[in-house]
Amino acid sequence: MNEDDITVMAQKMGRVARRRGVMIATAESCTGGGIAAAITRVPGSARWFDRGFVTYHNLAKHQMLGVREATLHRYGAVSEAVARQMAAGALRRSQADVSVSVTGIAGPGGGSKEKPVGTVWFAWAAKGGEVQSRMFRFKGDRYEVRRQTVAMALQGIIDLLK
Repeated sequence: MNEDDITVMAQKMGRVARRRGVMIATAESCTGGGIAAAITRVPGSARWFDRGFVTYHNLAKHQMLGVREATLHRYGAVSEAVARQMAAGALRRSQADVSVSVTGIAGPGGGSKEKPVGTVWFAWAAKGGEVQSRMFRFKGDRYEVRRQTVAMALQGIIDLLK
C-alpha cells in the first residue's frame, strides 16, 4: 500500500463520515501525525475532521488526552489500556463523534521480546459506544510500520462507521 492508496482510503472515510454526519479526531503516538496528514490531504476534510493530537511523549498522553499516569506506569505506552484511554480522551477533549488512537513501536529500536518492533495498539471510539481495541504486529522498516498503521487506522474508522 502506497501514499496514493492511503489517500484513497482517507477519501472513502471522508465520504462515509459526511454521510453519517460525524466529526473525527485522531490521537497518535508512533505515527507522529501521519493519520491526520492523510486525512487533511483530502480537500474539504475540515467538514469531517475536527483535530489530531500528536502525543509522542508519555507526558503529552497524560496532559493532552488524560491518560492516567498509573496506566502508563503499569502497562507501558504501547498497550491496550493506553490506546483505549487515548481514544476516549480524544473524544472528551474535542468536538469529534469518533476517534482513533495508535501507540506502538515503529523501530528500528525500542522493541522487546514481549513487544517487538512493529507492535501497534489501536483503539476506535464513538460517542455513546464501546471503545474497540486491537493489536497488530507489522513487518518492515520504520516507514513501512508507520504506513501500515495509518492504513489500518483509517480502515478501522471506515468499519466503525458502516
